Amino acid sequence: MLLFALAFLLVILQPSAGQFPRVCANVQSLLSKECCPPWDGDGSPCGELSSRGSCQNILLSQAPLGPQFPFSGVDDREDWPSVFYNRTCRCEGNFMGFNCGECKFGFSGLNCTERQVKTRRNIFQLTASEKNKFLAYLNLAKNIPSQDYVIATGTYSQMNNGSNPMFRDINVYDLFVWMHYYASRDTLLGGSNVWRDIDFAHEAPGFLPWHRVFLLMWERQIQRITGDENFTIPYWDWRDAEDCEVCNDEYMGGRHPTNPNLLSPASIFSSWQVICTRSEDYNSQQALCSATSEGPIRRNPGNNDKSRTPRLPSSADVEFCLSLTQYESGPMDKMANYSFRNTLEGFADPQTAISNPAQSGLHNALHIYMNGSMSQVQGSANDPIFVLHHAFVDSIFERWLRRHRPMLEVYPAANAPIGHNRENYMVPFIPLYRNGEFFKPSRELGYDYEYLQEPALQSFQDFLTPYLQQARQIWPWLVGAAVFGGIVSAVLTGLIRACQKKKGGTSSEIQPLLIESEDYNNISYQSNF
Repeated sequence: MLLFALAFLLVILQPSAGQFPRVCANVQSLLSKECCPPWDGDGSPCGELSSRGSCQNILLSQAPLGPQFPFSGVDDREDWPSVFYNRTCRCEGNFMGFNCGECKFGFSGLNCTERQVKTRRNIFQLTASEKNKFLAYLNLAKNIPSQDYVIATGTYSQMNNGSNPMFRDINVYDLFVWMHYYASRDTLLGGSNVWRDIDFAHEAPGFLPWHRVFLLMWERQIQRITGDENFTIPYWDWRDAEDCEVCNDEYMGGRHPTNPNLLSPASIFSSWQVICTRSEDYNSQQALCSATSEGPIRRNPGNNDKSRTPRLPSSADVEFCLSLTQYESGPMDKMANYSFRNTLEGFADPQTAISNPAQSGLHNALHIYMNGSMSQVQGSANDPIFVLHHAFVDSIFERWLRRHRPMLEVYPAANAPIGHNRENYMVPFIPLYRNGEFFKPSRELGYDYEYLQEPALQSFQDFLTPYLQQARQIWPWLVGAAVFGGIVSAVLTGLIRACQKKKGGTSSEIQPLLIESEDYNNISYQSNF
């Protein structure tokens, strides 16, 4: 029994996905370019002795990229994660993690064989205690250090190609803020030069799968630090909202009484400090965000540039977006027309699907509307509304997947912007995830949305209803066919009897009640139905 309990603890306390594993942020790992930590369960690298996985060379995609990034060998994120590591754990079966010590999304149990599907709920459908627990979990994540992951404070060349590691600790919430920054930051080209037209998480096909993984990892980290294995991210359904419904002290923080750009002192989020918001400073210094505090969360919802974002998205905007049949199109960036991804991301008009980067629709509209920390891409995850917003964006992605049921091949295999091809690994996640692995229904990844769940049939009548509706539509034809069939049957019966009288001449009183077998076999019945 004791051994079972220990094994169970090893499973539920395994590290979750993130950025640089602490055990690999050292000179030996960087110089050898190998990140294959031992699994605590058996002490072997990648849990190989327990058949969980093994240390393998990373297989990089050779598919051609789009023209948006005309450089090679200047950015640590190219061919992720090969600049830092070219050997990592490759896990077997349903095992996952940088040391194969945890279960894939959607699985649980000692051997990761138990399927599970958890439900993400509307934040306004939570009870008061559930809502308060969610807010407390957010605050805990902001104040507890990540045990398993650290962030890089310098580029690989600034680390002298691995001989001088530059990493630092970070709290759990800010780990995800930093990852979002790192995926979307500009390329540092030396001197004061940067390349801005690059983003490994936005403006291209990987936008939706990347944020799907991001939320799954964030969800799992909260489950781990709280011990609440049933925790799921709530979502904010912002369709047709007239204002920021969650921007009050009961939920995500109201407006400051004297400074409309800050949060109310009554909100726990008013004391939060943001990181990674000064991109121009980092660029001029040719440095990475080091996750030092940069002031309080800023938010002034509704006082945004109305010429760019005149209103919050409507139900009609969402329905039009869902009607688009192409996931991606054309250059596969923010100039793509008739692209579901580009329209949902907000670079295409939600009423025409024609690209218009000067306007912000759907996903982008929410960010611009918040008019503060959330409105700047690299630091947008500082505002906790970010997770509510992206959970709902992911639900729209899920609706599109269920409606159109695309094959994996619909996701572009080649010629997408750097980092966005189907087989590219997502930056900056370790363990490694490919874009195409998350182009699938959410239930296969272990979660669903409350408003998308299909209720079970309540009765046999429910089962018959669609068929009865079809029958009503063709009822006149059915009646006509029955009448015609009856007339034909009567005529045939009369002819048969007449022929029998002529052949046999026997009176009706002595006719057999049943037709003889040879006569029976000569009669054919043809249905008109």
